[in-house]
Amino acid sequence: MPRSPIPLLSADPDSPFPATERALVEPDGLLATGGDLSPARLLNAYRHGIFPWYSEGQPILWWSPDPRNVFATDGVHLSSKFRRQMRHCDWTLRADTAFAEVIAACADTPRPGQDGTWITDDMFAAYREMHRLGHAHSIEVFAGDRLVGGIYGLAIGRMFFGESMFSSESGGSKIALAGLAKLLCGWGWPWIDAQVENAHTRSLGSRLMPRASFVSEVGRLANEPAPAGSWSERVGAMAASELF
Repeated sequence: MPRSPIPLLSADPDSPFPATERALVEPDGLLATGGDLSPARLLNAYRHGIFPWYSEGQPILWWSPDPRNVFATDGVHLSSKFRRQMRHCDWTLRADTAFAEVIAACADTPRPGQDGTWITDDMFAAYREMHRLGHAHSIEVFAGDRLVGGIYGLAIGRMFFGESMFSSESGGSKIALAGLAKLLCGWGWPWIDAQVENAHTRSLGSRLMPRASFVSEVGRLANEPAPAGSWSERVGAMAASELF
């Protein structure tokens, strides 16, 4: 049987990943395969600028693309028309009150050019466990008691790694992203990792950062102390109109 061109991870969740500069150019950023989605493995991966991304039926695939797509927390762009519309919006934002619902909605939301979802049952379980342990968080957008948008990801130190966002009503994901960025900027967190660029993130102000710079930034920020207190208590119920 031909040897795999990418390294197979050890069964030990504490074993190191290959250096990110060893990632393939095509497909961009594919670094390793195998392993598991244990909290120790996931934290190790994200601390080194690596994330899992695979579909049902595939082995676990680990990625570190070059360049990396990021949002500056003070640089999310929303059009003037959208801002005018949202100034009279009665939606509210909360944090960590509906994490499972947000990730389930992200899994169920159709994406242009994407057949099915990469949020497999194992991924769903892994990130719910990360949430239980206090590493994964969600920002939720509510119209009354109805969830209309959200975003979730991992927070390590003062670095936020965005995983996915959704809208069930127009503008829901934009409000979630803008709310997250405003909160993080106020806390002194400079970046939101958006992983791979697409037309939607580009329209919202994402930028490309060389992988080496991104990994250096993550190494610095992930080792800084995170603010104390639960996200739900710190965020409370933020009026969406306050963002504009």
